[in-house]
Amino acid sequence: MSPKAPMVKLNNGLEMPVLGLGTWLSKEGEGIEAIKAAIDAGYRHIDTAYFYQNEKEVGEAIRAKIEEGVVSREDLFVTTKLWNTYHHPDHVEQAFQKSLENLNIEYIDLYLMHLPIGYKFVDWDPKNLMPYDADGKLQFSDVDYIDTWKAMEKLLKTGKVKSIGVSNFNSEQITRLLAECEIKPVTNQVECNPSLNQRKLTEFCKDLDITLTAYSPLGRPNYYEKDPDNMPKPALDDPKVIEIGKKYNKTSGQVILRYLVDIGTIPIPKSSNPERIQQNIDIFDFKLTGEEIETMDGFNTGQRTVPFNLCTSHKYFPFNAEF
Repeated sequence: MSPKAPMVKLNNGLEMPVLGLGTWLSKEGEGIEAIKAAIDAGYRHIDTAYFYQNEKEVGEAIRAKIEEGVVSREDLFVTTKLWNTYHHPDHVEQAFQKSLENLNIEYIDLYLMHLPIGYKFVDWDPKNLMPYDADGKLQFSDVDYIDTWKAMEKLLKTGKVKSIGVSNFNSEQITRLLAECEIKPVTNQVECNPSLNQRKLTEFCKDLDITLTAYSPLGRPNYYEKDPDNMPKPALDDPKVIEIGKKYNKTSGQVILRYLVDIGTIPIPKSSNPERIQQNIDIFDFKLTGEEIETMDGFNTGQRTVPFNLCTSHKYFPFNAEF
């Protein structure tokens, strides 16, 4: 199957598919099958993270598809992330090396700083990625994300990673990073969906030639069902979205993903369902009108499904800024 998603050029001259497969909360065997199905469906962009604890499965699925001759390593764009416990400059390279070994796919296309917030480093045991104290309070480190980024810049010289970027950064943090560091992030990966459409942050990043990658692009329907009082209602079941879908013979999910591409983001929907995986990438044969984009803009409330509530007291908590 040939690649389905068009490419977007990054500020370092490399290219990234404009839609990818998210893998957060992918269960072991299920994750492997989902990635294989995605590659067969034409996905060439896979997003994982050390924190997801599924890098080995991601790598296994990718190697299987390379072995089958479906893709070559060069056809794929693979992203993983530096976890918060490894922000100290002395830990960055070793953390990266662990992800590279887990994936076992020669090199990593994009390495992101998962959050601007550092957690206390305990040891290298993956069981200690959320370091709580005896009272159940999350323990932070005060490492400056600028120092973490400078250590990430050094990784580029190894040739084992092609691009570096950030995740969950606000506009002020990106401005500070650009003022104090040498290498510009190629992307900022943030929650972005109709309820939180990130228009201002997308525009801000675009002006700096930084892409915006959209995680949780469909909202979180399963979280909303469990906690409708505190979670934004996903646009998936809204009659206005269903109506737009009927016009193009598309599902609500396809309409939402097309909207996110049309407003300049790179969505990475997560699914383990082969049919849904196929649907999610079949969005490049239609385009929303200006009026339809306005309708979709109407769902924006600014409410997050991933608020990182445990981190609100940290000095680098990103979500107090306007965008």
